[in-house]
Amino acid sequence: MLHMPIKENLRFSVYYAPRGRYRLYILGSELSQRFLYPTDILIGIIGPEGAGKSTLIRGLFPGLELTNEDDGMNKRSSPIFDFDESDFFSGHTFHLDVRHELAFHQLHEIVEAIMKALNAGRRVIVEHFDMIYKALGSNAQIIFGIGEEVRVYRPSILGPSPTKIMKVAEENFKFRLMAHSAEDIVEYLLVNHYNIDQKNLHSDVRHGFVIGFDEKIDIDLHELEEKAKDIIAQDLPITALDGDYISIGDSRLYCTGKRIHVKSTGKIENFRLLKDIKYDPISKKYLLIGLIGEEFIEFEEDLPPPIYQG
Repeated sequence: MLHMPIKENLRFSVYYAPRGRYRLYILGSELSQRFLYPTDILIGIIGPEGAGKSTLIRGLFPGLELTNEDDGMNKRSSPIFDFDESDFFSGHTFHLDVRHELAFHQLHEIVEAIMKALNAGRRVIVEHFDMIYKALGSNAQIIFGIGEEVRVYRPSILGPSPTKIMKVAEENFKFRLMAHSAEDIVEYLLVNHYNIDQKNLHSDVRHGFVIGFDEKIDIDLHELEEKAKDIIAQDLPITALDGDYISIGDSRLYCTGKRIHVKSTGKIENFRLLKDIKYDPISKKYLLIGLIGEEFIEFEEDLPPPIYQG
C-alpha cells in the first residue's frame, strides 16, 4: 500500500536562493513537487523587498495571476475580494500581497476575504504573510521564506512564527545582494578585460558564487581579484535598467536578477577569490569561486559543494 509521507516530520529545509530569474523558477517548481500537498490551502510567502518572492511564487504556481510583482503591479486589488462561493466559475487559487492590498483595504477586510476563501476550501497564497498572521489568528500550513536562502517550513502549534522567519530572511539577505553584485563585477571583468565569454554556468556557495567554464581559463586570479576590488573601492552605483539589464557605474550588463544587488559597489564586504580553479569531474566544469562577508573558512574542505545549475 502506498502511504502519503508524514509531512509533520518536516521542521524546515534550506536551499540556496539562486540570483537569476530562471534558476529561481526551476527551484520553485522543484519545491512545489517536493513539499506542497493538495490539502495545503493557506500558504505563506515571506521575505524582504526585492528578494524574489514573486519570482518564487511563479515557479511554485505556474500560471497564477499575481496582484503585485517585481516588474510592476496591477492597479486593481486581488480577485479574492470578488470571490463568490455560489459562482461555479469563481477562482480556486488566489494570490494576495498583504503590503499591496493595504493600499486598498483595511486589515480586517483582508482577513475576512482570506477566511471566506479558506472556509470554502479555496487555496490562498499570502505574500508578506508576516504582516497579517496575528490578525488572521492562524499560522500557515507551509511557509516559504526567502533571503540569502530559500527556507521551507511546516510550522507546528509551537512555531516558528512568521516574525521569526522574516527576521532570519532579513538578516541573511544582505549576503545574497553582495554575492550577486560581486559576481556581476567579476563576469564584467572576464568579458571586457580578459575576453572570456565562453558558455558558463552560474551557481551558489554560502556567502559567495560560482562561475563555471567548459574549458579551464588561464588568467591571474590575484590580478582579477585586485581589479574587482578596485571597482568595489570606487563605490559605483548599481542601478536596475529596462529589460534584463543593470548598470555598474557607466557600464551596462545583462542580468536576470536585476533587483538583487547592493545599491553601490562599496557595500560589498570582504570580497575574495579562491586562488585556484576547481575542476568538477561530474559536470566536467572548471569552477571559479568567489566569497564575500566576514565568514572565516579555515580549510577549503569546509566549503559546501556548489549546486550545479545552468
